[in-house]
Amino acid sequence: MAEKNTSGVRWLPLIIIVVIATGLWQVAPPEGLSAQAWHSAIVFVATIASIVAKVLPIGAVGIIGITVFAITYAAGDKTANGAILTALSELNSSLIWLIVVAFMIARGFIKTGLGRRIALQMIRLLGKRTLGLAYGLAFADLILSPAMPSNTARCGGVIYPIADSLARSFDSRPEDESRSKIGTFLITCIGNVNDVTAALFMTGYTGNLLAVKLAANAGVTLTWGGWFIAALAPCLVSLLIVPVLVYWITRPEIKHTPDAPVLAQRELALMGKMSRGEWLMLGTVLLLLILWIFGDALGVDPTTASFVGLSVLLLSGVLSWEDVKSEKGAWDTLIWFAALLMMANQLKKLGFTTWFGGVIGESIGNAMGGTSWVIVLLLLNAAYFYTHYFFASGNAQIAALYAVFLGVGIHLNIPAAPMALMLAFTSSLYCSLTQYTHARGPILFGAGYVPTGIWWRTGFLISLFNQAVFMVIGLAWWKMLGLY
Repeated sequence: MAEKNTSGVRWLPLIIIVVIATGLWQVAPPEGLSAQAWHSAIVFVATIASIVAKVLPIGAVGIIGITVFAITYAAGDKTANGAILTALSELNSSLIWLIVVAFMIARGFIKTGLGRRIALQMIRLLGKRTLGLAYGLAFADLILSPAMPSNTARCGGVIYPIADSLARSFDSRPEDESRSKIGTFLITCIGNVNDVTAALFMTGYTGNLLAVKLAANAGVTLTWGGWFIAALAPCLVSLLIVPVLVYWITRPEIKHTPDAPVLAQRELALMGKMSRGEWLMLGTVLLLLILWIFGDALGVDPTTASFVGLSVLLLSGVLSWEDVKSEKGAWDTLIWFAALLMMANQLKKLGFTTWFGGVIGESIGNAMGGTSWVIVLLLLNAAYFYTHYFFASGNAQIAALYAVFLGVGIHLNIPAAPMALMLAFTSSLYCSLTQYTHARGPILFGAGYVPTGIWWRTGFLISLFNQAVFMVIGLAWWKMLGLY
């Protein structure tokens, strides 16, 4: 009897990807492109395809991608040592370590219970109406987002359990039509709000740091404070209006929730007074925000600031070294982020990104000659936004397409800063389009509260609203800030 394959490898898509990549490797590079740039692009696209096809977990795909890049001398290195040094070059990236350490710091919110306490306090204050409950959960997400770079952990690990408990307390259950009482609204709302809080802070979503690095390759420097100021006006508008729109789309049957603050107060009473760990966690977050906002004046790099925060938590005992070692999301991110960023940087260095952006840009330019750059920006951003229907990972799309769309936009004379910012914020806002386009989706959709039709309809309508907000209020705000 044959043994069942338990390796977890999806062999059929992997074999298809390898065969296609091998065939393309034998093809002469297009005119204007070096062999090294062509080969690097093949390995990069094959890696992205493997992530999208889920042939293995993303960290495992990253390891294999680094290995293939080194063993094939894809970047044109002359020695084996040079090839592996190139393949591993981004493991020392300060941006990567910023997000890895921030993952570890975020663990303190869950371990100490501070994240749950904040969410319950918001419900106690705002939860007398169904819409108020949504705003309470939204503001809790907002408070947590600067120091929790995993929006999946933030929404799925902290906010969702409370939303689920609230829905069940009003006899709204996922397994039958009672979900429409309030559960469908709450679960749909927390996902769409989470996209906005992820866009507001550079450290609110892992993909933001990847976008920052790719924008820097194109000459656009985005600091923590600069990102926040640029996002502030459009994100606040979205944060205030998105819950109302979701309320209108899903139409919950229960409009008033006078018992919700009582439930929150009861849970807070069970938690007792804030513990030493919670106070230390709160103090550490405030310290981090000061260092991130005023780091330039204080001479502290954002990554150094994150290490300061983690050191404080370790010294105070809020986190143990076992907590740090067991933070799988951080170590997973270190590997796949380093792999994708290395390949993206090599494509820029070897001229592929510029060449490809020029080819696409010339095609669009010939078709839209004389058109206002604002219209071109609108169309490019919409194309980038809805391409996400074909991706099962926000980070994979950023790695694959952000630099390409940015290069095309700059080639078409769109000011670099608005183009970079629009694509960066869109990279957070597209996460709720479907239930499969982000790691948070299976948690929320899998709960059973939101039917597929409602999820897709809400995701599409909210996407139209968010694009309108960023195209109108965002561009006007960035003009006031002197970004173009």
